[in-house]
Amino acid sequence: MKCSNLAAPALLCLALGAAPQAFAQSICVFDILGAQGDIYSLMKDYQLAANNFGASLELKPYTDEKIAAEDFKAGQCDGVMIMGLRARQFNGFTGSLEALGALPSYQALETVITTLSSPKASKFMTSGPYEVAGIVPMGAAYLFVNDRTIDNISKLSGKKFAIMDYDNAQAKMVQRIGAQPVASDVTNFAGKFNNGSVDVVGAPAAAYKPLELQKGMGERGGVARFPVLQLTYQLVIRPERFPEGFGQQSREFALSQYSRAMDIITQSESEIDGHYWIDIPPEDMEKYTVMLREARISLTEEGIYDKRMMAVMKRVRCQIDSADAECAQNLE
Repeated sequence: MKCSNLAAPALLCLALGAAPQAFAQSICVFDILGAQGDIYSLMKDYQLAANNFGASLELKPYTDEKIAAEDFKAGQCDGVMIMGLRARQFNGFTGSLEALGALPSYQALETVITTLSSPKASKFMTSGPYEVAGIVPMGAAYLFVNDRTIDNISKLSGKKFAIMDYDNAQAKMVQRIGAQPVASDVTNFAGKFNNGSVDVVGAPAAAYKPLELQKGMGERGGVARFPVLQLTYQLVIRPERFPEGFGQQSREFALSQYSRAMDIITQSESEIDGHYWIDIPPEDMEKYTVMLREARISLTEEGIYDKRMMAVMKRVRCQIDSADAECAQNLE
């Protein structure tokens, strides 16, 4: 029995000669709007729910995701709420949810998150000293461009494309299509787009208003209505700092907030001015889907994506559309 575990009876700990450690677990929370943002608001409700799981949480807001993750690694927080792309360093399995083109719809995303939140999947949630204690949708990433004549992949050749500097998958994909990757992070990618330093950024609709991406699009730009990948927020904890069974209860609570998160996503997507949306012809969408699949397979072979997660997501895609050609192939 861990006497640092809040579930351990205090008297028993004393009988064993160890004093119980009653402490509040700290959670570093990244939200681009800090304590005023939707994710931080969701985490405040999570803070209340965690009391029922035996934990007493202290939330620390961060507007710089990198610093939040570094503070967590340095032991200054017992848990961290960050985007799945950056959470990949703590758990490659759940960190592969953001694989290019792997989840083409919110229906597929919900099915996968539901699967990962079940007790049967709990063994995949722990990696080394870390455990993923919740997954929340953040929304599809779309391509925002400063010139709507960039309406197909071939026209991205030579264009400057902002990529997250810690995600090798983005860099390789951008190079694959002949564009020029420009290393960025969540604190500066929007500024680079808005001042014309880059021509293209990938971002969820939730970034549109707070980061004023309409400045970068101006009168000529637009947003391609094609989900390049699904973004998530993931709560990563050090399980030894929490009560026994906390992670599973936490994942189930996070799943119960799926609809709430989707309402925020839907609202954000509706706030993008209608004239900005660029509809992709069906034949082009099919080509892009195949291209992303080929890139995904290559990145999995290189070890960037987790093969087990790729198999899970393919199974979900084929449950939704069994007629897709990939379902008869054994490539993922």
